[in-house]
Amino acid sequence: MPKEFDHKLVIAISSRALFNLDESHQVYVKDGLKAYSEYQIQRENEVLKPGSAFPLVEKLLALNSLGDGHPRVEIILLSRNSADTGLRVFNSIQHYQLNISRAAFSGGESPYRYIGAFGCHLFLSTDGEDVRHALDNGIAAATLIPAGKESNEIKQLRFAFDGDAVIFSDEAERVYKQQGLAAFTQNEQDSAKKPLSGGPFKDFLSALQHLQAEFMEGDCPIRTALVTARSAPAHERVIRTLRAWNIRIDESLFLGGLSKGEFLKAYGADVFFDDQALHCESAKEHVVATGHVPHGIANE
Repeated sequence: MPKEFDHKLVIAISSRALFNLDESHQVYVKDGLKAYSEYQIQRENEVLKPGSAFPLVEKLLALNSLGDGHPRVEIILLSRNSADTGLRVFNSIQHYQLNISRAAFSGGESPYRYIGAFGCHLFLSTDGEDVRHALDNGIAAATLIPAGKESNEIKQLRFAFDGDAVIFSDEAERVYKQQGLAAFTQNEQDSAKKPLSGGPFKDFLSALQHLQAEFMEGDCPIRTALVTARSAPAHERVIRTLRAWNIRIDESLFLGGLSKGEFLKAYGADVFFDDQALHCESAKEHVVATGHVPHGIANE
């Protein structure tokens, strides 16, 4: 990680996640790169509407004004645009007064290769291929699914995570998928005191906890929740794994297969990360922004 980013939470956001570029993307799909470039340049002074990641980015950047005011979060813009066509994106950033100054414009190629160079803890995009590349290179990443227009009025920044194949590896989920619920339950009871291996979001969750530790207990602007389909007796291995990692989660919901969406809305999640499309759709139905993590056996 670059020295300047030491002790910061560094998150990379694609331009299509930060702003609504659906209309201009259709120009690219229909008429090609040249027409797209002309379209963006002609409209470079027209402000883009917020995209699916915009509310999350606003809350993240607001953390930099708390306490002693020292910067705790860095947002990096990654875009397939060229710098020329990306001028409209930067003009929109300035319009909304977002403190984003670093960017990589990759001129039509995937920008994922710059994620590691910037030392990012997380990459959010609307491009599933870029997300998979990031995950393959050991970076926490998710494909953002828009949640609709309802805004979350809770000032606290609230993250929610699925367990298996997201925070944890998919080793236990493989037993479930291949051998069924009874075998999964027996395996988790037998392995209750054996910590699970880390999944793609383990390091991001750890970085979040380091950021939480800068604030007084009871006055922290960040809250985390585990929202898992597991239930007792498969809960013990999860609790012991987090304890072994020295990672604390504020809330844990063991739902035993219940639909997650209503619980996520009750929690007030700003974003929820899950490896299974079914759970992502449930969250979307309850107007919760969701990041699909295309990792593990459910996505093979």
